[in-house]
Amino acid sequence: MEDLGAEDPRWIGEYRLVGRLGSGGMGRVFLAHSARGRTVAVKLVQQDLAQQTEFRRRFKQEVRAAQRVGGKWTAPVLDADTEAPTPWVATGYIAGPSLHSVVAKYGPLPERSVTILANGLTRALESIHGANLIHRDLKPSNVLVTIDGPRVIDFGIARALETVTDGILTRSGAVVGSPGYMSPEQVRGERVTPASDVFCLGSVLVYAATGRQPFGTSDSGVHAVMYRIAQEEPVLDGLPEGLRELVTDCLSKIPSVRPTLEELLERTADPAGADSDEPWLPGSLVAQLGRHAVQLLDVETPAAPGTPVVPAPPLLPPGARPAAAPVPAP
Repeated sequence: MEDLGAEDPRWIGEYRLVGRLGSGGMGRVFLAHSARGRTVAVKLVQQDLAQQTEFRRRFKQEVRAAQRVGGKWTAPVLDADTEAPTPWVATGYIAGPSLHSVVAKYGPLPERSVTILANGLTRALESIHGANLIHRDLKPSNVLVTIDGPRVIDFGIARALETVTDGILTRSGAVVGSPGYMSPEQVRGERVTPASDVFCLGSVLVYAATGRQPFGTSDSGVHAVMYRIAQEEPVLDGLPEGLRELVTDCLSKIPSVRPTLEELLERTADPAGADSDEPWLPGSLVAQLGRHAVQLLDVETPAAPGTPVVPAPPLLPPGARPAAAPVPAP
């Protein structure tokens, strides 16, 4: 997490910003506290996207759908203002790093961990598809790793970006979907169904188990990766034998041939059982995740119950200075 910059707002709605978690083609993401002290992640849409009528319409539609997604395997959408000059959406904060950063820093996960990861991601897709949404951008950076399992974020939002597509890039430079984790039908511009997310799931599992993408990286060019996704077989070198059939089935070029979510749940059930006390991750990684979660407390402790709350000023444009607000007594 980075400190807030001079161009960052200090409040969004009723949420007091604490730091910047990241940024991308869609906008900036901040760590924030609600008036009641809940820790949330607030995504603020880019200005140039906010000025496009069709994007705002689709963004509003997708946020409403995302608010219907429940279950423990996703970050819940808690609040949003799609009518604000700069639209934003707030989700529950997941105190865990992304799968991408975990594998990049600590190396590939063992076979059992990847199998349980697959089961958790399948359950997340169940919740998402149950709300008539398709994720469209399931990738390691949209999977957060916690001590008690994975969590999926940013579901459905990629669909709003499709309204401002110019080729595979939006006018803001954001890719609609991530080239290394797109499905063949996304690459071809064909109709996307829930089976597309199953293909992306297969690519995520390859990365988790090997540290590599099954169709290569964009170092050789985005279009080269997209061609391999559409026409060539995945490279599964180093993938444990116990995962090979599952991943190969998910990565079928034909959507109707890919496993259903029900089949995936059966094939990825933990042999130790749901009530097992055995951690789903290696012990050293569990310890790291514990320290990661504790660091959140060092950022800022929310106000204690009964402490007066300063009313949130309106969202201000970058560089604007808010009027002085009264400071509550200690």
